[in-house]
Amino acid sequence: MWTGDDTLLVTYALIAIFTVVGLVVVLKLHPFLALVIGALTMGVLAGLAPDKLIESFTAGAGDTLGTVGIILALGTMLGKLLAESGGAERIATTILDRSGDDRVPWAMAVVAMIVGIPLFFEIGVVLLIPIIFTMAARVHARAPEGTDRGQTYLLVGIPALAGLSVLHGLVPPHPGPLIAIDALKADIGTTILYGFVIAVPTVAIAGPVFGKYASRWATSNPPQELLDQVAKDTTHDNPPGFGVTIFTVLLPVFIMLARTVADVSFDEDDKVRQWADFIGDPIMALLIGVLVALYTFGFARGFDRDNISGFLGASLPPTAAILLIIGAGGGFKGVLVDSGIGDAIAKGVESADISALILGWLVAVLIRLATGSATVATVTAAGIMAPIVAGGVAVDRPLLALAIGAGSLFFSHVNDAGFWLINQYFGMSVPDTIKTWSVMETIISVVGLIGVLLLSLVV
Repeated sequence: MWTGDDTLLVTYALIAIFTVVGLVVVLKLHPFLALVIGALTMGVLAGLAPDKLIESFTAGAGDTLGTVGIILALGTMLGKLLAESGGAERIATTILDRSGDDRVPWAMAVVAMIVGIPLFFEIGVVLLIPIIFTMAARVHARAPEGTDRGQTYLLVGIPALAGLSVLHGLVPPHPGPLIAIDALKADIGTTILYGFVIAVPTVAIAGPVFGKYASRWATSNPPQELLDQVAKDTTHDNPPGFGVTIFTVLLPVFIMLARTVADVSFDEDDKVRQWADFIGDPIMALLIGVLVALYTFGFARGFDRDNISGFLGASLPPTAAILLIIGAGGGFKGVLVDSGIGDAIAKGVESADISALILGWLVAVLIRLATGSATVATVTAAGIMAPIVAGGVAVDRPLLALAIGAGSLFFSHVNDAGFWLINQYFGMSVPDTIKTWSVMETIISVVGLIGVLLLSLVV
């Protein structure tokens, strides 16, 4: 049961979150500064010692930038080469010609689901952004006069984001589902099967269906310098073929998928698995992708070393502000986690007398809302549910793992670095990011839970 201190922690977290929102929306303060102030507010109110507060913030920011930062840099380089070579335009034109304008959102959802099978969400975003933006430009050029280009970005982008997010939260080998599977001792094969069964309708509803309406009540205005480098009109007379383009873009996907196969097929001390783990690490896989792109999108297209060096150098400055904001979001999350709010919320719901599937989802939801971390939500919820399940509660363990995964995606907001990634890439205001991205994540979470409950009736 909650104590008075637990209630205060939740209150402090709400104050810190509303502080960030107020500073950005009302005072128009830069999100980086707002997030730093919000983190300091939470730490002071929660009583963290000054040195612990600074340590929590810097560790959270460092952990986030240590992975996401390098991934964004490599992904941006790959995207720049893709755009300059004409490859992004080649993919967009091919998909448009084969699907038609009306089915583009559905096509993007399918592409994102395929790409998202082995990829972390952030990697999938940086790989698909050039295609999303280029596709949106082509769709807008063929749309009726007066169509808002900013809405077209959302019409094309939301289905792709939904495909990536659903796969990330519900289907192994992503870390969230794997954590829950391990803690609950669930069968991984069954969890993958159930995950795909639930993922397909969830992506359809949260992606193309929701995107059709969300694009009417919000608008997107991506930074022009980002558009110039990943979605520019190109008149290159030697663009790569569709097959070469797809191979280069999906090469990191194949490498990471091979790592997953090796992890399942070989023991931990096996040399094949160790090398597969090394090469299949997201950073290494993207680095290999960039090196291959230097040829397929660079030298093979007739660019010389000076051209390619210029492309790579020009790709990084537009992401500087995005990286700072994402890092500050990670720092804010770190302070929230170290304040103990996750444990406080867990105590408040652990003794609730409700269905184990709903309880697992609810714990993950509350901790996700409080900390902004899907991983923390999954770890905590799975840790709470594991002894309950081990104690003899009759529940389908793969479905419980999926219920927790669905809950961990609920309503991403200002304490989630992913919120700021989407906010900055798509150039949206905070209210519009909430109306689109945050609502989309909530739809995924709720529809995912409904899918779990429906499956529980027949398995």
